[in-house]
Formats: sequence, C-alpha cells, structure tokens
Amino acid sequence: MAREFATCVEYGLSLSKRIYYGKEMTPAATAAMTRSMSAKSSDVAESYFPTAVMAYAVVSEPELVENPDVPSYQPYVHGRCEPPALIPLQMHGVVTMEIDCCLDHANVCFSGAWRVHCIKGNSKCDVRIAVPMGEQGSLLGVEVDVPGRSYHSQLIEAEDANYKEKVSKGGNGRFMRGSVYTFKIPQVEGGATVSIKVIWSQKLLYHEGQFSLNVPFSFPAFVNPVGKKISKREKILLNVSSGVGKEILCKSTSHALKELRREVGKMGFLYDAEVLTWSSADFSFSYNVYSKDLFGGVLLQSPLLRDIDDRQMFCFYLFPGNNQSMKAFRKEVIFIIDISRSMKGGPFESAKNGLLSSLQKLNPEDSFNIIAFNVETYLFSSVMEQATEEAIIEATRWLNDKLTADGGTNILVPLKQAIKLLAETTNSIPVIFLITDGAVEDERDICNFVKGYLTSGGSISLRISTFGIGTYCNHHFLRMLAQIGRGHFDTAYDADSVDFRMQKLFTTASSIILADITVDALEHLDSLEVLNSRY
Repeated sequence: MAREFATCVEYGLSLSKRIYYGKEMTPAATAAMTRSMSAKSSDVAESYFPTAVMAYAVVSEPELVENPDVPSYQPYVHGRCEPPALIPLQMHGVVTMEIDCCLDHANVCFSGAWRVHCIKGNSKCDVRIAVPMGEQGSLLGVEVDVPGRSYHSQLIEAEDANYKEKVSKGGNGRFMRGSVYTFKIPQVEGGATVSIKVIWSQKLLYHEGQFSLNVPFSFPAFVNPVGKKISKREKILLNVSSGVGKEILCKSTSHALKELRREVGKMGFLYDAEVLTWSSADFSFSYNVYSKDLFGGVLLQSPLLRDIDDRQMFCFYLFPGNNQSMKAFRKEVIFIIDISRSMKGGPFESAKNGLLSSLQKLNPEDSFNIIAFNVETYLFSSVMEQATEEAIIEATRWLNDKLTADGGTNILVPLKQAIKLLAETTNSIPVIFLITDGAVEDERDICNFVKGYLTSGGSISLRISTFGIGTYCNHHFLRMLAQIGRGHFDTAYDADSVDFRMQKLFTTASSIILADITVDALEHLDSLEVLNSRY
C-alpha cells in the first residue's frame, strides 16, 4: 500500500506541472521532483511518504488539473488515472500544534489549512488526508471544515443502528505502514480551503533517565504555496509535566522555543514564527526528570461527568532515577528468528544484522542462544553460551554460513524449546526475542501456552518480546504475545528499518532494573481492570 501511495503521489506531481500560476510564478523544483532516473524504488517510496500531516487532491481525470484562479486552457488529456493520482495540496495561513506531555505520554493537537489549488473552478475532487503519528501513535479525533460542510469523528459501537448509514462502507479510513492514518473527504470544489484539526496520542521514549519526544513536522517543499505575499506562520505550544513533582532539566530541542513558565515539575514553551518555507524538520524535544534514586507514585482520576464508565482510575508509575550504581539484571537471552521462505532476501539479511548488533550489546556476564525456525528448528548451541567475543564471532559465522530462508512457519515448537532452555534460570532475567514476518494458524494456542507457563512460573519470570517484519505478519498476535510475556513489541514495515528498530527494541526490553513488582493494596478492591499488567 505504501509503495502504491508513493507512486500515486509521484504521478500527481507530474500532473501538477500542467498548472499555470502566471508570469514569473513557478513552483520551486524539489529534490524529489528532479531525482535521478536510477533512484531505487524504495528511495522513491520514502521521498513521497508523508512526514507531516498532508492533504492530497484525488485525481481520476487529468483534464481537471488546472489553476482555479488562472486558467491556462491546457490541451485535453485522454484517459483516466487508475489508481487515481494524488496531488499534494499547498498549505496556507497558520499551522498550529499544541502538545501536552506527562510521564511517558504526549497528546498532540495539530491544526492547518490546505487549498485545492490544482482543480479547475466549478469542478470537484475527493481530498485524502494523511496523518503520520509518532511512537505508538493512536488517533483520538478529527475535525474537517470545507465550504458549506463540516465533519468530525465520533466513537461509536460497530452495531449501533443509528449510525450505520453515516459510516462509510468503502474502507474510507485506514492505517498505512505503521502509524500513518489516511481518510478521505468527498467532493471538494477547486479553489476551496480545507481546514483540518487532528488529535492523537503518542509515547515518549525513555532511555537512561532521558525522555525524548518526536512529532512528525517535516513538510516537503511542494506544499509551500506559490506566491510572493502568502503568509506562512508556525506556532507550537508545548506543556511538559513530570507528573511526579520533580525538577525538569531541558536537554535539546529542534525549534527555537521560548520559555513561558516554570514550576516544580512543570514547564511551558512557545515557538511562534513567520517563515519563508514550512518546517523541514520534525519537532523534537528531550528532557530529564532529575532524581538520584528510585521514585514513584500514584495518580488518581475521578470519572468524567456523564461518563458511561463511572469507575475511578489510577496510574501507578516507577522511575529508576539517575543512580549510576544501579545496574540492570544479568540476562539469559534467546533469539528466535524466522527463516521461512517469505524472509528470503532483504528481510532475512536485515534481521540477521539486527540480531548481530543486539548481540554486541550483551555484557560478558550475560548468556545467549539462537534458534532459527521454519517448519523445522535449528539451534546454535544445545546450551546457553556466555556472551564472550569468541562466542559472538561463532554465532555470526553460524548465521551467515549455516542458514538459508526457505519453507513454512511454525512458531510454537521453537518457542517451547527456548522456554525449556531457560527453565533452570536463577539469579538472572530470562528473555526471549521472537522475530518473524509471518502469521500462523495456532496463534491462540501459542498465547494460551505462554499464559499457562507464566502462571506457574517462579519469582523471576520469563520476558517475551516480539518483532514483526512487513505488513503480512499478524501484528495483533505479536503485540498480544508480548503483553502476555511481559515484554515489548515493535515492527518494521520495510527492510531498511529492521536493524535500527530491532536494536531499539532490544535496548528497551533488556534494560530491566526492577522485576516482579507486586501491589498488594489491589486485593481489597471490589472491581479492578488493569492495563498494562505485564510488570
């Protein structure tokens, strides 16, 4: 889907060359529009993939492409575009982004306006909106205004008869390669302005005491409006709350922020600027919550007025602090890597590189093993090996020389083998990393098996983290398995990002400071639902 989307944008930019803006008013050529013919198809897809909220005219009939203000009477173009071309719309006015950060969570509210500059007057086209979100992004709400109409999203029950006629049956909204959500606004007139407000939530990354926020805010050059007197203004309001009453220490930022206020555990910032071109860099901000020792607390929330669910909510959190004397647990790690036929080529090579990079992050006192699988299983060693330089070199040789991608997929058998190898673990944390690009029929059996094993586990229990490659593996299953296994889940939708994301997952999932935390106060509650319960 991502590659088809990029191809449609590429053709849309080609069609947009028909647009006449008047004398001495031509759009600036972009690197993407003038790239070499030898560019790889993967590079083409990346160059046209949305890196900020974008709007596109959906063009099936090329003859509709025209400046609605300055007709140029282009020659008639025969035929139709199948699939429809996507012409990026030019962004006008003020772009506003309000961000609220608390603990490891951020809410983002983005507002902007796009003009349908490429469709002749009195003609109409659909407009497709693309919303890329940050780490583990989740869409919360959408509002769209066009002349004479407005739209907004609403959470409903799938079987609610009152809304069935209003819900599109054509797959209007969908996710495209990770946290990029797209949806369509029907029949917008040429020259009209489309105003969009999008709200989503995303995670902040936390590593070695530092929180990092990254919000997609990089606009390609072709969304800059053509004209000498068109105002462009960017405004970012950032509110940061540590949630714990601890001092916030700012580390870095991508945009020139002005400090508005400072309290213990809270800070506010503003970026407000008239710009010549829209931002070409994502918005990033990092900070520390200062504490030398382990600390934590509980946040309480009463139900909202007229909320159907009248239960109270709480958030229990723990931070390891910046105590350099604290160390992560010694680890016993088993990598389970898919070598089925579908992994052949780029996915397998990238997964091997990511696995070998992760091995380099192990400490000498850690131990490891590797199980490769298709319908059969292949063990690097019959016992756990110390993570010495010699053992890692031998594992590298084994991966490169002994394994080829072929055959089907059977996850349960190697998972049972890994658990058996780790069954006698003491004084360390046993960790399994499952790497696959496939889906299997016995996913429910796998989850039930792991759940049953962990229920009868010892005081230091197994952690299972999962990594999905591509769009065809069952991401829901892998996420569920990681949650049951009290681990982490991540995915890479293309081979180029596998190595980086695998290393990031390994660092996150293996940096365990505290384990098997028990909160005994919950036993006295009449009713309780816990999310996330993996720790």
